[in-house]
Amino acid sequence: MVERVIATPEALALIRQLQQEHGELMFHQSGGCCDNSAANCYLPTDLTIGIRDLKLGEVGGVPFYISKTQFETWKHTQLILDVIDGRGGTFSLEEPTGKAFHTRSRVFTPEEQAWLDQHPPQDMAPDFS
Repeated sequence: MVERVIATPEALALIRQLQQEHGELMFHQSGGCCDNSAANCYLPTDLTIGIRDLKLGEVGGVPFYISKTQFETWKHTQLILDVIDGRGGTFSLEEPTGKAFHTRSRVFTPEEQAWLDQHPPQDMAPDFS
């Protein structure tokens, strides 16, 4: 099994910190503009996930979404959620911590891509009721 999105230990620690402060969380990989193509962390009620989004997986038990158009650009890479010092200039929940989530990536091997082609990401909106 190959994960489309994973997290570094530093990212997992920041996720746990944010969960203690805020409770349930979700991530959405931004497509750019003012938030710099960052992985943004939200409360589930702060962003509507819809039919134009895909669930790539989970990091630290937190769902991670991406738009279908963004996925087409990144589908050959594994997203690696990391943390950097400083402010990311996003609307993400970690902004006050002095740290920012940062997306790194690596290209899947041909074997990994073959497996992933047989296991597409979830194409549905979550139920946050």
